[in-house]
Amino acid sequence: MILRKTVGKEQNGLRLDDAIATLCAGVSKSEARRIIDRGGCTVNVALVRVASRNVKAGDIIEIGVMEAGRFQELMLPPAALLYEDTELIAVNKPAGINSQRTPYQLKGTLEYWVTEYFKAQGNIEPARVVHRLDRGTSGAMLFPKSRQAAAWLSKQFQDGLVDKLYLALVSGRPDQEKWTVDAPIGKVASARYGIVEGGKAAVTEFRTVASSGEISLVEARPLTGRTHQIRVHLASVGLPIIGDATYGGQAAGRMMLHCSAMVFQNAKKVEVRVTAPLDGEFAERVSGLQKAV
Repeated sequence: MILRKTVGKEQNGLRLDDAIATLCAGVSKSEARRIIDRGGCTVNVALVRVASRNVKAGDIIEIGVMEAGRFQELMLPPAALLYEDTELIAVNKPAGINSQRTPYQLKGTLEYWVTEYFKAQGNIEPARVVHRLDRGTSGAMLFPKSRQAAAWLSKQFQDGLVDKLYLALVSGRPDQEKWTVDAPIGKVASARYGIVEGGKAAVTEFRTVASSGEISLVEARPLTGRTHQIRVHLASVGLPIIGDATYGGQAAGRMMLHCSAMVFQNAKKVEVRVTAPLDGEFAERVSGLQKAV
């Protein structure tokens, strides 16, 4: 929930956390501090992370109020850094973590973690998100280290020069080892997409990796970059991703979709292959599946 309030004469000169607690019913001063700390507060559209900042009459305060228990700090092990050179880094994003900041938070996102990593390396550049993974999806993400690298990397993605491989655990067994879904995708609800006439062109190549009959491991190679593309295309052929409740997947602790590899040529025309290993529940299920094949 996003709350938007205007500072009145009564709040003129108050600390930001005091002003929020005064203006927003149900938000205590301590909760206001937590919201500010995680990057869920703006004053006059600018992000503010200092609770002691004074406000003045006419200021517009916006805060993102999360449901209880939603926020979590992001602490990644050294192994999460998959690749690094002078131009970029690759990170293994965990499931359940936002790729980039939202109106509710900056801290706790991968964007924030990368910015802090850059700072620790003496790089004052911000993390620039040139591609992203859904909150429920895990796997490899690339972050450029400079504005120039960001422009170059963005063009690589736009021109389809980054080969992306995903692993998906689905309900059911594919009828064939390899197949392609070529079907346009468009928005059908506030947070849901589907195959629609007149939608944006979308093509995904699939390959069956393993199957126990009831559950299958599928490799997906998206040739276009539409929102929810792999999820929609798999659901459209009766193979919903496990843990993807939005598209009919059976319940699980997480959505079983993972960006396992990215292959591209760097600015020096040298091929780079970034590989992101599975972990947690996904890795356990795949291990059991492979034994059953």
